[in-house]
Amino acid sequence: MAITESAKKAIRQSAKRHEQNVVYKDKIKKLVKEARALVLAKKMTEAKKLLPEIYKAFDKAAKVGVIKKNNASRHKSRLTKLIDKKI
Repeated sequence: MAITESAKKAIRQSAKRHEQNVVYKDKIKKLVKEARALVLAKKMTEAKKLLPEIYKAFDKAAKVGVIKKNNASRHKSRLTKLIDKKI
């Protein structure tokens, strides 16, 4: 266990950041899962309508540093390609 005050504070900061990061990642996972389910169900119009919300979630996560910018870009690109290919 941490002994110094600075180590204790670092643990508190790490826990708080972890909670915030999990919120962003869960939102992304939920949206992507929903989009993939719509694609499998051949509901392309609904999947296309979900894209802006997915983009927003990825961009926000990249902006605050939860994921890297290129990671967000890659995922957005692959998801868009998947939806466009199925049309």
